Amino acid sequence: MKFGLIGYPLSHSFSQKYFTDKFTSLNMPHTYHNFEITESQLPNFIETNDLNGFNVTIPYKERIIPFLNSISEDAKEIGAVNCVKVIKKNRQRFLKGFNTDWIGFSVSLQKNLSSPHNKALILGYGGAAKAVAFALKKIQIPFTVVSRKNNCLSYQEITKDIMLQHNIIINTTPLGMFPNIKQTPPIPYEYLNSRHILYDLIYNPAETLFLQEGKKRGCIVKNGLEMLEIQAEESFKIWTDENIH
Repeated sequence: MKFGLIGYPLSHSFSQKYFTDKFTSLNMPHTYHNFEITESQLPNFIETNDLNGFNVTIPYKERIIPFLNSISEDAKEIGAVNCVKVIKKNRQRFLKGFNTDWIGFSVSLQKNLSSPHNKALILGYGGAAKAVAFALKKIQIPFTVVSRKNNCLSYQEITKDIMLQHNIIINTTPLGMFPNIKQTPPIPYEYLNSRHILYDLIYNPAETLFLQEGKKRGCIVKNGLEMLEIQAEESFKIWTDENIH
């Protein structure tokens, strides 16, 4: 079976190595390749690829939806797709979108939760932020979205009280991702303490400046690697389970 990842750019993709290593270690006759495509190439790729399934990353998690035949209820509510299953039947191709990001985030976050962790700030407003918001709703943790978008709390509006009331802070932006490792979300880090969890969806570098700022103030810190591993395994289940369609 053939699988892959679409996005732009893909120079630091986790998925290809993860799946290639998995297939090799389990002696599976599958392949996984990166497809770095521009937006103008997206319609042709959707129409002509011969894959059995593929992952979707920035900037196409939302833009791909109109090209799909259907999407799961979770993906519909989130408004973003990171996994596509290609169902081939009677010489026709049927593309269905799923979201496994929220599962990866939910499972990995809950390993670090304790009783004080009861309110979250989500930094960012993209497809990943929507998956995080969906996961927090599922585990009944109220949250506030911080973004420059309308109707969101702005970074300038984050006060000491807001920082102390929200003891889970999640970075879903690309700020701090390699190679721009000196960047970090502009929040008042001086109000962090040991009751906070800082979760960064970035995994390269393993410890972003955002996480370093939390670590030196005694926060629990976690990067996005485990979330990626879990969402990858959930994607593989979708691609290979004939009962999921």
